[in-house]
Amino acid sequence: MAAPVVDAEYLKEIEKARRDLRALISSRNCAPIMLRLAWHDAGTYDVKTKTGGPNGSIRNTHELNHSANNGLKIAVDLCEEVKAKHPKVTYADLYQLAGVVAVEVTGGPTIDFVPGRKDSAESPGEGRLPDAKQGASHLRDIFHRMGLSDRDIVALSGGHTLGKAHPERSGFDGPWTKEPLKFDNSYFVELLKGESKGELLKLPTDKALVEDPHFRQFVELYAKDEDAFFADYAASHKKLSELGFTTPSSILKLDVKNKTLLAQSAIGVAVATTCGGLELLL
Repeated sequence: MAAPVVDAEYLKEIEKARRDLRALISSRNCAPIMLRLAWHDAGTYDVKTKTGGPNGSIRNTHELNHSANNGLKIAVDLCEEVKAKHPKVTYADLYQLAGVVAVEVTGGPTIDFVPGRKDSAESPGEGRLPDAKQGASHLRDIFHRMGLSDRDIVALSGGHTLGKAHPERSGFDGPWTKEPLKFDNSYFVELLKGESKGELLKLPTDKALVEDPHFRQFVELYAKDEDAFFADYAASHKKLSELGFTTPSSILKLDVKNKTLLAQSAIGVAVATTCGGLELLL
């Protein structure tokens, strides 16, 4: 499928979809599953074969039925409510925007979002997403295959500050933190407390982050410095959301409040002009 034309009209639809997602996620308290949807659509990327990634393919029935995606039909169906209002927005952009909004409305960092992803009707085979029952070497195999680093692994794991595991979906039960609808650094604080008395969840992949010395240094950093976690999380989330996505040489952004369309070239050169009453920087 062709990539969308990221013009002023498309950007306005993106902003309208963002507002609708914000209202939907806030009213339904569905931030955790929306974040999981965004991650799982993006997390199939293979940097060597250039396959998978954030292309909306998770909506395909056979991919949605992969065991790692149990329960995500809920999020796909919720996104259909927004898609129906904004049909020009691709599923690939919509799912990644939902993940960005999910983090923001729960108090997390602002994540830069660049639209323009194209949808795919093809899905990768099963087995590309992390298995919570495994350890550090598995995490590295999965995330390094995507082209992400050890630091990205730990930062992204901090997203488990939102939500809880459901036994019918994963075989695990319970939240990772005491406030599972608040995005903060408490996931790392809880990890460093060691084994809990059962009220909070620690998966094998969670424990790997404190048992592996290289991972642990980032756990300790994020537990004591929430600002450092937020900065790294925002950067890693952006990377994940853009795996295999080639951003345009000119990146368009819309300042709705000032009715300004900004086109910033990749090397940062901008020239002002006027078009249709809008101040346009090209």
